[in-house]
Amino acid sequence: MLVIVCYDVSTETREGRRRLRRVAKVCESTGQRVQKSVFECQVNLMQLEALERRLLAEIKVEVDCLRLYRLAETRGCEVREYGHFRALDYDAPLVV
Repeated sequence: MLVIVCYDVSTETREGRRRLRRVAKVCESTGQRVQKSVFECQVNLMQLEALERRLLAEIKVEVDCLRLYRLAETRGCEVREYGHFRALDYDAPLVV
């Protein structure tokens, strides 16, 4: 399934800036960055639960915001892209 992870971490303090870097690293380890605080992750249910646990361990719910959008393949998923960034197609053949 495709999961969109969006976050907004308060960076008013030094700890907030560190938290932002940690959240970004968790997301980078699982998916690809499509905007500054938005990632696309191709995961199964178990990976999604692990990702969610890791992100919740990093954020501070009192001041930060985290949203995970689950796009199930059974319903179909259409993504329209504009601009210079092109996302990786996880289903396409890998050419080395």
